[in-house]
Amino acid sequence: MHPAPSVILFSTLSGLGFGFLAFLGWGALLPSGWHAFFLWGLGYGLAVAGLLAATFHLGNPKNALKAFTQCRTSWLSREAWASVATLLILAPVALSDIFTLGLPRIIGQIGGTLAILTVFTTAMIYTQIKAVPRWHHWLTPVMFLTFAVAGGAMLAGMGLAPVLLLAVGAILWAVWRVGDKAFARAGQTMGTATGLDRLGVPSVLDPAHTAGNYLKREMIFVVGRKHAAKLRKIALALASVLPALVLLMPFGIWGIALAAILHLAGALAARWLFFAEAEHVVGLYYGARG
Repeated sequence: MHPAPSVILFSTLSGLGFGFLAFLGWGALLPSGWHAFFLWGLGYGLAVAGLLAATFHLGNPKNALKAFTQCRTSWLSREAWASVATLLILAPVALSDIFTLGLPRIIGQIGGTLAILTVFTTAMIYTQIKAVPRWHHWLTPVMFLTFAVAGGAMLAGMGLAPVLLLAVGAILWAVWRVGDKAFARAGQTMGTATGLDRLGVPSVLDPAHTAGNYLKREMIFVVGRKHAAKLRKIALALASVLPALVLLMPFGIWGIALAAILHLAGALAARWLFFAEAEHVVGLYYGARG
């Protein structure tokens, strides 16, 4: 599928932001004053920046308000409600830390759990799409959650962060290994895509359209194998291995900053691949898939 920059930024920044907000809410850090203002501002900044980036993928940004109307059937709507609820519930906790008001931490724990739930709803937007076999399996939400928890632990300076970052690499490897065989395992062919499989094996004589259209532009994107293999190595190194090693060094706050920059760069590369390598079955109708 077409790897739109807005969606890549949305899913990457919001995941990191909500992951960090979860640790702040849970009390992994107990900052106060300006220190609390900076940390909570960083968490809110990443989460909100990601959510705002998502609106640029809409034909009309005003349509974002409609996302709140389909909660019973749409994971996108559930994500909208979960994200707003998280930001609202954690707001008084952030103010309590900044002004040392002593608000009960149970509110932060509820908000932190909602932050992780928000990341899960984001993952389910993609996981539930049967027409994209590479996404339609349980490892997709695991990947999103692992990125969020590892990123949040890294920004919070948790001792477990290096292990969680290495877990990100292991999950990425598993996602790629399963995903590479997912389209073939789904058993979709041009015959099933056109409904002509009962008559034999169809083939394309002429293109379905003489000009580009939305489906061909958004749902059919081919990335070269060599290019993908190189990006996978970059994503593994930057998102997982290198930041884990940096955190093991005695660099203090500067080590966390460097690890965060490396991790974010690797996460962006991994998320670009997440979309670019996703094969939508509609490509079969145009003869663009196997």
